[in-house]
Amino acid sequence: MVTIAIVAGEISGDYLAAGLIKAVRQRIPDVKFIGIAGPRMTEAGCEAHYAQCRLAVMGFTEALTKLPEIYRIRRRLRKYLLNNPPDLMIGVDAPDFNLDLELKLKERGIKTMHYVSPSVWAWRAERIHKIKRAADRMLTLFPFEAGFYRQHHIPVRYVGHPLADAIPLRPDRIEAQQQLNLPQDKTIIGILPGSRVKEVQQTGPIFCAAVAELHKTHPDWEYAVPLATPQIRNIFEQIAGRQIPEIPLHRFDRQAQNVMVACDLLMVASGTATLEALLCKRPMVATYKMSPFTWWYMKKKLIVNRYALPNHLSDQDLVTELYQEKARPQAIADEIRRLHDSPAEIKRLKREFTKIHKRLRCDASERAADAVMELLDE
Repeated sequence: MVTIAIVAGEISGDYLAAGLIKAVRQRIPDVKFIGIAGPRMTEAGCEAHYAQCRLAVMGFTEALTKLPEIYRIRRRLRKYLLNNPPDLMIGVDAPDFNLDLELKLKERGIKTMHYVSPSVWAWRAERIHKIKRAADRMLTLFPFEAGFYRQHHIPVRYVGHPLADAIPLRPDRIEAQQQLNLPQDKTIIGILPGSRVKEVQQTGPIFCAAVAELHKTHPDWEYAVPLATPQIRNIFEQIAGRQIPEIPLHRFDRQAQNVMVACDLLMVASGTATLEALLCKRPMVATYKMSPFTWWYMKKKLIVNRYALPNHLSDQDLVTELYQEKARPQAIADEIRRLHDSPAEIKRLKREFTKIHKRLRCDASERAADAVMELLDE
């Protein structure tokens, strides 16, 4: 029996890994997957030694408090895998956790693959040397990343993004509104505050304050927010209850993609959600706020001037980015109003988003599974 260890540390990694597990199972029906898994991976048949949520952190200050537990989990998993060697180890994103694990396993002769490139092209470029030692194969989601790895003579495969395969090129807004029971005769603004506790604690108050600003000039607008977990829902409910108790706010458990499609415009915590918004063809404002120390450290290591994925993929400023001191409620509200009053701009953005969507549509899970088979056969 072929055994593959697989580790995903984020909700987005859970989605990617689940697609890969299903595609590999089509080629090797009795394959065994073990590791650190989210709910989608578990549903796809991965045996979870630890739950994915135990690895999810945001920024250095939060990471410091969870480091002892994270190190303990990695140490125990490494010991298990060294005593029970898998045929292949796949680290899905979570580079700070996975690369060290991959490196130790590779040193013992176990094949390793890293799925989702760390942002070495954006910041902390020195990590490329560790990646070269740790991974027998790198799988990238975006075409510009593959060229970076080839320059450094690292075996790489560009596979595209599974979200681009899953989301239609022309999402049906009316259907999404009907599924969510949202009004079709109202302007609806989507609020995407993030999927991690610290993200929501940072962005939630800013977004709610922006909603309060928008309500002053557009009292007929309504708002929709998808909430990733019960804990996230509880945190956001408290914030909204304090800041905007009287404003119409439709809350949904998960369903981020449907909410994006159903809305006119979005305010988004920067990250994978900005890519999903692009694929849903929704104009957005990308915002992020982190601890001052985390931001100071990142700024020292940054080698790019753009942060949001749509801007990297287009190599132009498609999406307005409001980070740290610029992430002010008034600025977010002003940009939402500007977009709402610019139908020609919205039409242009949707055309550009569609072009990017087509480039990323590569049947990613199947391509990734092909790469897995190739590495297993080597």
